[in-house]
Amino acid sequence: MTRPAGQADELTRRLEELGHEVAHCPLIVLEPLGDDPVDVSGYDWVVLTSANAARELRRRLRGTPSRVAAIGRATADAFGGADLVARVSTQEGLLAELPRPAGRVLFAGAEGARRLLADELAADVVPLYRTVELEPEEPPTGDLVVLASASAARAYGRTGATVPAVSIGPETTAAARTAGVEVLAEAETHDLDGLVAAVAAIAG
Repeated sequence: MTRPAGQADELTRRLEELGHEVAHCPLIVLEPLGDDPVDVSGYDWVVLTSANAARELRRRLRGTPSRVAAIGRATADAFGGADLVARVSTQEGLLAELPRPAGRVLFAGAEGARRLLADELAADVVPLYRTVELEPEEPPTGDLVVLASASAARAYGRTGATVPAVSIGPETTAAARTAGVEVLAEAETHDLDGLVAAVAAIAG
């Protein structure tokens, strides 16, 4: 398990219920980028592409958003709900479902996040946190590694470990393969349920 400390409990529990032994080797840490309020008044849409961004925006929120679009159910739940939840949990999937013209849009996400949505919607961008990739003292060991972000995939590739991976989605898969990681499966739904199902399918 490579997710940040404190964010792997539910996935760990579900994998253990399937009979797997789960070891933790966090490969990323998240750093908030300040405490100043983020004023969402005047925006037609606030777009959220990660649960971490949703939690950070809730912490710093000023005003009431007109409408909120989330990349997936976990992101919507982290914010406390959303008016639109993408059926396909990618930026492309969310972009396809947003009405056009979208009006004035605020994109709240990670520093260095993909800019597809922001550029297509001419959105204002507020970076709320940064992802720092870690280098563990010893390469992870096991039979399967679970990669839930492109940053974790890159960090894992740098360890030189050869344990094959399950990926949460296409961006993570692409980053893993670029880093020389063997990807055995990609989650069909790019969320916790999809990861669990992918691991279960491999385990047979």
